[in-house]
Amino acid sequence: MRLLVGIVALGSVAEAAQYLVSDLSFGFGARINPDGRNTIPYYSMQGNPNVPELLSNKVILTPPAPGNQRGAVWADKPLEHRAWTTDIDFRANGPERGSGLLNIWLAKDGARNIGSQSIYTVGKFEGLVLVVNQHGGSAGMIRGFLNDGTLDYSKRDNVDNLAFGHCWFAYRNLGRPSQIKLRHNSQNFKVEVDGRLCFESDKIHIPTGYNFGLSAASAENPDSFEVFKVVVLSEDDIGAVPNQQQQQQQQQQQQQQQQQQQSGENQKPLGGTTHGRSGQAAIQDPYDNAIPDAEANSITSSKAQFEDLHTRIQSLNHHLSSIFRSVAQYGGIADQNHQEVSVMLGEMKGLLTKLDRFASVENKLENLEREVRSMRSELTARLKESEHSIKYHVTDKHEDLAGHVVKHAAPGHTKLYLAIVGSQVVLAAAYFLYKRRKAGGPKKYL
Repeated sequence: MRLLVGIVALGSVAEAAQYLVSDLSFGFGARINPDGRNTIPYYSMQGNPNVPELLSNKVILTPPAPGNQRGAVWADKPLEHRAWTTDIDFRANGPERGSGLLNIWLAKDGARNIGSQSIYTVGKFEGLVLVVNQHGGSAGMIRGFLNDGTLDYSKRDNVDNLAFGHCWFAYRNLGRPSQIKLRHNSQNFKVEVDGRLCFESDKIHIPTGYNFGLSAASAENPDSFEVFKVVVLSEDDIGAVPNQQQQQQQQQQQQQQQQQQQSGENQKPLGGTTHGRSGQAAIQDPYDNAIPDAEANSITSSKAQFEDLHTRIQSLNHHLSSIFRSVAQYGGIADQNHQEVSVMLGEMKGLLTKLDRFASVENKLENLEREVRSMRSELTARLKESEHSIKYHVTDKHEDLAGHVVKHAAPGHTKLYLAIVGSQVVLAAAYFLYKRRKAGGPKKYL
């Protein structure tokens, strides 16, 4: 199924057309899962240890917690167009030192050969991958890698050296989705980030038959990667219906210009050309191809009158259809914004509930602090009372003990003194008697 979107090809006067490849796209309507199921039409989800979470407006490849998660989504059908443009809207949120990476794949049999792997863990693959991470400790970078299926990335010592293009890209915690646009045609391959050129090459030509996919991996301190949209537009005219209305308008414009030149009127030609770099495209304003007014005398036959009326009715019908499509598109965008606001309000309510819990815990801590202070004061008072009581009893007993010692020590010392003196007197008397007896005995002569 393809939806026609008119554009003006840069560097060319002729108008080109792009077709929405709905089998390879999601997120362009009001809901990603129109039937409300946990599946994406024409896509399959993989994850380790858990499958990505699917909401009505986004796919959460890696959640905010826990860390070390892997998630991926892969298109079931391959890309069969040579000229195409792919828009990817995603958002990355995480703590200040959070880490993770997003991989945008266009590879052969990616769901089976790659799955939820990243550029650092994948083995052999055939195709293209864009890697978004904080390479080298930077605020963010996007890099491109190619492989023809012969190189095993898991066995390379330094995979980063294999990148063929890169640019700086600060993508974390912006509060809004970021857009990565891939353009491929016969002239070159180009990568744009948020409307500015990232890198391009005229030597890269990607064959058909590859599958689109996105995989993300988070670290221990995780980043959460959310994908809002993957839209694939084809510039090929395979299955396109020729725009007869446009051919009729061009023929009538040429007739009007010829008539104006003949009448000497210089009128500015309709339909502008936007100049720029090759390969870029701008969405056409549906009101720029308004049919100019014609003089009544220029319509000279009923056939010309019928053709003019027929052309103007068809133009009016197309303008009304454009208005209805715009209104429907804006309605879908409004619904998506409403859902995002509802999710944000829910998160804010959760935060407010946590704040209320914190306030309750804070009150309990204050009460506990007051109780601890009261217990401390009471314990200090009791310790002081115990100290005074102990001092009182110790002082009283000490005085009593000193009095008893003084009272009972005096008699004991007197007796001791008397015993010592008496013993000395006895010894002296004995010595005196001994001398006296020795002097009064018979004398011996030799």
